[in-house]
Amino acid sequence: MSTVRDTPLPKAGKAVGIDTLGMTMRFGSFTALNNVSIAVPAGSFHALLGENGAGKSTLVKCIMGFYHATSGSLSVDGHEVAIASPKDAATYGLGMVYQHFTLVPSLTGAENLVISRTEVPAVINWARERKDLAAFMERIPFKIPLDRPVSELAAGEKQKLEIVKQLYLGRSFLVLDEPTSVLTPAEADEMLGIVRGMTERGELTVLMISHKFHEVTKFADACSILRRGKLVGTGKVNELSTAEMAAMMIGDVKLAELDSRLPVAEAARPVLRVSQVKAPDRSGLKTIEIDELTVRSGEIVGIAGISGNGQKELTEILAGQRPTDAGRIMVNGEAYGATREETRKKKVRFIPEEPLQNACAPKMTVSENLAFRTFDLKPDGKDAIWLNRGSMKERASALISDFKVKTASSASPIAALSGGNVQRAVLARELTGDVDLLIVSNPCFGLDFSAVAEIRARIMKARNAGAAVLLLSEDLDELLEMSDRIVVISEGKLVYETPARSADIGVIGAHMAGHH
Repeated sequence: MSTVRDTPLPKAGKAVGIDTLGMTMRFGSFTALNNVSIAVPAGSFHALLGENGAGKSTLVKCIMGFYHATSGSLSVDGHEVAIASPKDAATYGLGMVYQHFTLVPSLTGAENLVISRTEVPAVINWARERKDLAAFMERIPFKIPLDRPVSELAAGEKQKLEIVKQLYLGRSFLVLDEPTSVLTPAEADEMLGIVRGMTERGELTVLMISHKFHEVTKFADACSILRRGKLVGTGKVNELSTAEMAAMMIGDVKLAELDSRLPVAEAARPVLRVSQVKAPDRSGLKTIEIDELTVRSGEIVGIAGISGNGQKELTEILAGQRPTDAGRIMVNGEAYGATREETRKKKVRFIPEEPLQNACAPKMTVSENLAFRTFDLKPDGKDAIWLNRGSMKERASALISDFKVKTASSASPIAALSGGNVQRAVLARELTGDVDLLIVSNPCFGLDFSAVAEIRARIMKARNAGAAVLLLSEDLDELLEMSDRIVVISEGKLVYETPARSADIGVIGAHMAGHH
């Protein structure tokens, strides 16, 4: 039972660069990656951009040895290499930090680092390990408490620990896959700033997949843009505008412009009023307490917060899916219990998170899903006894065309559609007819650039037509772009409110992180 480590701890790294040459990946007759050549020089911070399905993940998986490219080659520091597995990639100093954390929550940071090595002695000499770890942590710019269980760390600290783990394992080229999706703006800026500093000192090379233009322009030196598996553009970030990057990503599609925003009228009537509402959270251990929330006609109120702070419970309360222990919910001045009859009478519509699971019957057809709000009504609004399949199909065809839903046919099961098209179909159903109150949760999560622009424009159009919109989103950029007012939710309570136009991102981020 050896207590001696076989491999020495890595020294402060020296960055390595990579080049892909003609990288092509086919799955049967489908070409996911078509002759892609990109250069990421040592010590650079390179952004990889593209819509969902553009080939970003495929390219990264070929580099990291998860996939074996159909053709093409990879060079590390100018030497062609064969990488058959992630283990091979590691021997050349290539590592990857994923969007979702891979740490063991019950173990401390120190324990996570030590067990991540390929060679771990059967009996660990913790006195020596702690001494070595302390020396290692002094050499790198990240400051994280390694003696606390990972489950107690904030999201920003967990993400830093994921990067520290790669550095500890001796990686000097890192792929960051949407690394800030669970962080507050302040955490994201701090983490990317530290990584940027390491690239400037030549200790690290970074290839970052991101959907956030402000991160790309602030931290990256250069970018490569993929569209439908092909490289369509590359260049220095300071020589490209975000509009040019977006145009390369989506090609010749004309984006729906966000409607010009009318100011909210002083006399705008309150549509939604939530007062002194209390309800148990999902764990049953904490309470969601919404003291006062008002949304007026022709106004978008954005709810900002880090995932898991009560947004889901708030939408469930408003959808009638979570019973309350106290308080009142009023819509248009009358008590509201979220029954189907009340939502119809008070013109309340929902666009929930993950619409395929929460707003659709996946195996039913597109036509049937689009008819959920109207199938039991005659054209004159009276109750219908029989289903009118002909008019359901006719209406579905009109909505599919109006909302640009891409589907083989209105008779296809809705589960066969892409995420963006499911979202468009749900929008078509929820935004047709008069809408007084629209409750929207993370409407653009995981969607690509053109779908995002289209969906935001539709929500803005509803607002401009007089709907009161409650927008819950974990994307602060989306809230700043869309909202008239922003309210921060933290640990189940509304803790801060600001007009969106004069909002201070630092103050919002501090409240999101619970420093208030």
